[in-house]
Amino acid sequence: MKKVYYLKTCSTCIRILKDLNLSSEFVIQDIKTEEITVKQLEQMKELAGSYEALFSKRSKLYKEMGLKTQNLEERDYKHYILEHYTFLSRPVIIINDSIFIGNSKNNIEAVKLELSKS
Repeated sequence: MKKVYYLKTCSTCIRILKDLNLSSEFVIQDIKTEEITVKQLEQMKELAGSYEALFSKRSKLYKEMGLKTQNLEERDYKHYILEHYTFLSRPVIIINDSIFIGNSKNNIEAVKLELSKS
């Protein structure tokens, strides 16, 4: 499976997708217009190892809701990601059995390396 979960209104996501120049084999899903399903999130968690790994602690809502001061558990991370798309760290790029989460330079370089293998 080759898939990207991103936000169309996020300039960083757009820049990364343009830079990666992904093939038509990729399914690209705007998480604002097409919400993440429970099944999709569970598949991402299987590859990532935890819901926390998929969770964005940089989200505006994270600060507004005071979640930083709470002791969140895996079920909480899952709940919040399903509740509001901004809690998913973006972009999430899946290439076969590999998952790449977030927009760090090292992460995007790892995506490029993986793409060069196929």
